[in-house]
Amino acid sequence: MATMESLIGLVNRIQRACTVLGDYGGDDNAFSSLWEALPSVAVVGGQSSGKSSVLESIVGRDFLPRGSGIVTRRPLVLQLNKTEDGSQEYAEFLHLPKQRFTDFSVVRKEIQDETDRITGKSKQISPVPIHLSIYSPHVVNLTLIDLPGLTKVAVEGQPESIVQDIEAMVHSYVEKPNCIILAISPANQDIATSDAIRHCREVDPTGERTFGVLTKLDLMDKGTNALDVLEGSSYRLQHPWVGVVNRSQADINKNVDMIVARRKEREYFATSPDYGHLANKMGSEYLAKLLSKSLESVIRARIPSITSTINKSIDELESELDHLGRPIGVDAGAQLYTILELCRAFDRIFKEHLDGGRPGGDRIYGVFDNQLPAALRKLPFDRHLSLQNVKRVVSEADGYQPHLIAPEQGYRRLIESALNYFRGPAEASADAVHFVLKELVRKSIAETQELRRFPSLQAELAGAANEALERFRVESKKTALRLVDMESSYLTVDFFRRLPQEVDNGGNPASSTVDRYSEMHFRRIGSNVFSYVGMVSETLKSTIPKAVVHCQVREAKHSLLNHFYTLIGKKEGKQLSQLLDEDPTLMERRQQCAKRLELYKAARDEVDSPLQLAIQTLDGGRVLFPGRLYFLTDVGFFGSHSFPITRISNKSDRPDIDIKSSVSDIGALVTAAQYSQSICSTFASPSWAVIVLIPT
Repeated sequence: MATMESLIGLVNRIQRACTVLGDYGGDDNAFSSLWEALPSVAVVGGQSSGKSSVLESIVGRDFLPRGSGIVTRRPLVLQLNKTEDGSQEYAEFLHLPKQRFTDFSVVRKEIQDETDRITGKSKQISPVPIHLSIYSPHVVNLTLIDLPGLTKVAVEGQPESIVQDIEAMVHSYVEKPNCIILAISPANQDIATSDAIRHCREVDPTGERTFGVLTKLDLMDKGTNALDVLEGSSYRLQHPWVGVVNRSQADINKNVDMIVARRKEREYFATSPDYGHLANKMGSEYLAKLLSKSLESVIRARIPSITSTINKSIDELESELDHLGRPIGVDAGAQLYTILELCRAFDRIFKEHLDGGRPGGDRIYGVFDNQLPAALRKLPFDRHLSLQNVKRVVSEADGYQPHLIAPEQGYRRLIESALNYFRGPAEASADAVHFVLKELVRKSIAETQELRRFPSLQAELAGAANEALERFRVESKKTALRLVDMESSYLTVDFFRRLPQEVDNGGNPASSTVDRYSEMHFRRIGSNVFSYVGMVSETLKSTIPKAVVHCQVREAKHSLLNHFYTLIGKKEGKQLSQLLDEDPTLMERRQQCAKRLELYKAARDEVDSPLQLAIQTLDGGRVLFPGRLYFLTDVGFFGSHSFPITRISNKSDRPDIDIKSSVSDIGALVTAAQYSQSICSTFASPSWAVIVLIPT
């Protein structure tokens, strides 16, 4: 059964683990905060309200730093643990593991030193908490968070924003719905002006989470009292106000023992004509017991939500660790395997881009469908085959002896020089596809999640892929230019044989030498050459893409990393380790996730451990279970209404069975139905069920 000690101790252990990992709440936390989900008691009060004296009275020890101005400059998580009577009192700090302090004056100094370690000698504040655990037979099991005292003005050495900084810190604690607020107010001041009550009104207007404490009752003006506050007529809270009488400054100076001070406090209330009727509900001892019981009650009520938060966080962290990748093995074989797996992951994504599974491959088609035809249309054939240029080329080709029938050499020179223009678009197509492939390599590396951990491998992989693409481009250009050269090397004779011949007026083939040198004759030569070049253009518009795809795209799909694989296989362990040198940011993130995951799994085990599972015999009739009940059956979820519990066994000789040894008997335990603090359920017939009981 979950006792008060186990529940409060559970939260204490989780809080300490959270602090070690840097989880102490706040919006700047990179992870979801488990700290935020844990119930706590935050001590709030203005400077000189007697806040420190209340805490010391609860502990029964003089251990807190004292002085003027802001003394508490970091949250102090004070975890009180009750020990057996007669055992020695001692204290432990989370930042000084395995060191026990029996001299509480040294504890005071360590609190001051640890505060200065974070904030320096200045009077600034820090949200990083100090964890102090005190073990004593004179305390109750309780955890308190002492916050910096509220102030109205900044003093010398403090930043101008100190007032707002303290209020923001206090607000971040008390605004949590699972935070119990211990509001400290001095009785010799008007309660309406209390800084603590002002904050409570903002975050807890109904007073459901607030415990009011009145200090300095013995310092009120003679003839006055604080009954209007203590009895709730002045400012009503859901919980009764508690009055305390702390040690006076003279007692502190004389080092009056706290045990003696507690006795004097009891005597004060017992003999007071004003507060005698409230004596059994006054004093620091009563306050500690009240807070301990309330904290335990809140923890008990919050266990389902804490468990839900932990399980959700575990799922998120495991998912992120999968995303970040697991740590790499240290031996060369494991490292080589990892590198090859990463390369295959990149290669798979690269091929998806080419094949249409991811965007980008369509840009290669755009080169052939748009850029190449546009480049071919822009070739300067009009200028090359102008009347003047045709005359010049034909005349130069004839030399000293004009052509007899047709200017074949002129034709050849015009065609060959025209075909040279195709070299530009052929090379440009290879360059354009090369650019697209390089961009797809870059995108594929960026989209390979596993590679993000290894910037050195990314750079090496990108370099190797780009080197391979450059080789493919060179070969592609050579092949495309060969296609152009082939067209120049052997002209299609049938094209010219099919051309219509010039005829004279009588219908006979023209034979006049003068006619062959007419302007119309040269225009016809230019027109014929233009038609032939157009035919070649159509051919190259189909064959250049084939060459480029074969030499670049196809090779990139099948052998982009072949040379890289050969080089990797020759590398030694140290070189492989250098390739797997992760980004320090990702390494740190993984370490944080792993540590936090370990914390949450340990916390889940901690939460589960106080809950006792037992098999109970329900023999019909009305059965009352006081407390919060969780019914685990092999059927599923049940709402908060009467339902028949699935029969698991009808043997009456098994009243208590360890659930760990009887899982096979009850089958799959699916879920639980939470009930209110007391329920009545009627069961129609005897049956067995697993009950998780957290008693009230």
